[in-house]
Amino acid sequence: MKHILQRVNAPTPKFFKKLRTIGLALAAVSTTIAAAPVGLPLIVIKIAGYLAVASGVLSAVSQTAVEGE
Repeated sequence: MKHILQRVNAPTPKFFKKLRTIGLALAAVSTTIAAAPVGLPLIVIKIAGYLAVASGVLSAVSQTAVEGE
């Protein structure tokens, strides 16, 4: 557990910072689609759910990438 916390707090490479930002933006889009007050087709809601999971994984993996190892 200590090692994971050290990795999360270590400097993140520039490329992974961009990926993390993209992941967070995709999470915001998918949340907006899933919580839309209008009736959307079921396939759109399903894709938004998958997008939310994928963006969460992308952001988490990008956050644990470190420089210089």
